[in-house]
Amino acid sequence: MSMFAQRLKELRLENELSQNQLSKQLGVSQAAINKWEKGIIIPTLDSAVIVAKFFGVSIDYLAGLED
Repeated sequence: MSMFAQRLKELRLENELSQNQLSKQLGVSQAAINKWEKGIIIPTLDSAVIVAKFFGVSIDYLAGLED
């Protein structure tokens, strides 16, 4: 599992959001959230920025470059 996948799932669960709820908040499909969390696909930079802004973290944090 990629660091992005792991961190996304951790953040989602910490915020008590389902994949469906998060997808609606971010404006992406639930299938995309599922694939991101499983590491099947990596989001585009634009999508990663949206995720980072939503959770109030940096792209570096999502990528595992900082704690």
